[in-house]
Amino acid sequence: MPPRSRIPTSFVERHGLWTEAQARAARGVVQAIKKHKLELIRFSFADQHGVLRGKTVVAAEAPALMASGVTMTTTLLAEDTAHKTVYPVFTAGGGFAMAEMQGGGDFVMVADPTTFKVLPWTGNEAAPNTGWLLCDIYFTNGKKVPFSTRQVLHDALDRLAAAGFDFRAGLEIEFHLFKLENPRLTPADATWPPQAPEVSLLNQGYQYLTETRFDQIAEALEPIRRGVETLGLPLRSLEIELGPSQCEFTFRPQPALAAADSMVLFRAAVKQIARRHGMLASFMCRPALPNLFSSGWHLHQSLIARKNGRNAFAGNDRDGLSATGLHYLGGLLAHAAAAAAVTTPTVNGYKRYRAYTLAPDRAIWARDNRGVMLRVMGQPGDPSTRLENRVGEPAANPYLYIASQIYAGLDGIAHKREPGPSADTPYETKAQALPKNLGEAVSALRASKVFRSGFGDAFVDYFAHIKEAEFARFTAESIEHSEVTAWEQNEYFDLF
Repeated sequence: MPPRSRIPTSFVERHGLWTEAQARAARGVVQAIKKHKLELIRFSFADQHGVLRGKTVVAAEAPALMASGVTMTTTLLAEDTAHKTVYPVFTAGGGFAMAEMQGGGDFVMVADPTTFKVLPWTGNEAAPNTGWLLCDIYFTNGKKVPFSTRQVLHDALDRLAAAGFDFRAGLEIEFHLFKLENPRLTPADATWPPQAPEVSLLNQGYQYLTETRFDQIAEALEPIRRGVETLGLPLRSLEIELGPSQCEFTFRPQPALAAADSMVLFRAAVKQIARRHGMLASFMCRPALPNLFSSGWHLHQSLIARKNGRNAFAGNDRDGLSATGLHYLGGLLAHAAAAAAVTTPTVNGYKRYRAYTLAPDRAIWARDNRGVMLRVMGQPGDPSTRLENRVGEPAANPYLYIASQIYAGLDGIAHKREPGPSADTPYETKAQALPKNLGEAVSALRASKVFRSGFGDAFVDYFAHIKEAEFARFTAESIEHSEVTAWEQNEYFDLF
């Protein structure tokens, strides 16, 4: 008689959730835990806001939990940026018309073993004691959670691959780094959300890229640089920005999913390393502190043709772009207002859209001009030709940000959308204004046929509902104006 087939026993096996490469990587993780004598392993997933959530387990349990998954409560998927549940989760369907989402039941984090890292800032520098795994999320019946933003990007990349392309992304991320003066740990400060910590500057501003100013914060940046490089993130440069206590890190281009994973890990690493050294790092766009400048996240992007591995944007149809590049650019412009809800997903981010500030305020493009939304970079035929989208804020969920570019760009290619002439005087060119606030952006997202087709109706309605709840709390507690409010400072300063 032939041998009886082994019955799959683990959650991962039963539902076929790992590729062969992931299964090999899982065996490597077990060996790495032993080699580095790790004591703890963090299982994390990026939530709807791009914030890492998860559980920490003792290292001895990690191999079994990689196979069985780690349970989390579904209410985490129903929360806004104050961690307040904005869906009626204890009603039938939990407000989602989905049995899996009602009652605060469980979903399962399943580690992607290829993402394993040893966190160098844990334990001590000579012997870190904590490993880290980024996870995908599933319901307990093995179905994919439709609100998983990492899965949303997977789906967008599948759509892009079907069109014959892969996505390359380069990250430029600005943030503020402060000395932490008062973490506000009295019970009276533990409001919901808590009162924002008090900080002081590490350096004064307005000396953009000067070596003297960089040297003043070099000592503070050094543990962050070492940590980021030890993690294997493709760091290219670290720079002093124009505003006080403002920095920028840039990274070499990566495939889309790797770039998004790098972004969520980078933000978490910077904040954790900074806090361990008596500092506070904030990726909030425009903190409510005097004389500070807004921070942006510039996303460099290009498409690689799968048939020959060449940059599909490189060409000389116009302004150094191929026809594919021009139409992709046209798609990004046509859908800029609807995409703003994911490229700029906080109330605070819209305070950055100001004329004559090196930030965009309308949907325009130009060659190598830092006042436009989309900057074309590269000479005719240059294999490094790319588009730099300058619209995003550092708090954006990278999976959604990149997915929005893919869906908008593919629509541009499919419909041969023309981007119009280069806007060489960006703050004088007549063009569609970017949304003035998060409410306008979410309304544009709800109305977008392209993003409903791409993200799906269920995800658009889900994300819009969470953001509308966030915006409603802001408008209920604040008088909306162009200056940053205390509401924003408490909501975002230490979260992002």
